Amino acid sequence: MIVSAPDRTEYADYYSPYIEKVAGQDVMHVLERQLGEVMPLLESVTEERSLHRYAPDKWSIRELLNHVNDAERLFSFRAFWFARGFEDPLPSFDQDVAVTRSGADDRSWRSHLDELEAIRSATLSLFRELPDDAWMRRGVASGNPFTVRALACICAGHCAHHVRILQERYL
Repeated sequence: MIVSAPDRTEYADYYSPYIEKVAGQDVMHVLERQLGEVMPLLESVTEERSLHRYAPDKWSIRELLNHVNDAERLFSFRAFWFARGFEDPLPSFDQDVAVTRSGADDRSWRSHLDELEAIRSATLSLFRELPDDAWMRRGVASGNPFTVRALACICAGHCAHHVRILQERYL
């Protein structure tokens, strides 16, 4: 099944920049190829460099990748929740709280890379096995409506967004 980009009723405006990064593409194809495109860049970062911050009040590279990992877990869980038909709204996610308490800088850079691969593998497994009708199921998270399809696009677009930031501001 080809999974196209969602329309504006399927996600909060805040997520538009992520959706726009995958618009016009089959999101499953994007999710499947993205790691192959991103890993060589990430693997070129040394352990020492992974602790770099481009400004004193900004995340380190390790924290940035930890955030990408956390967010993909979150978006995938939301997709799972809605795809399975649960109707209870899901709470908000404060990325700054999560990063502050992650201990990202205390772990090796390699552990973050391995985690990214494992999380993306789990994300792909979830989305590959969804029944066709699950993609348009809706739910509420952070007080906003989402479809499963939108959340898949957000996973891919969010990763692409932060890789661009890594390239432009850190490397």
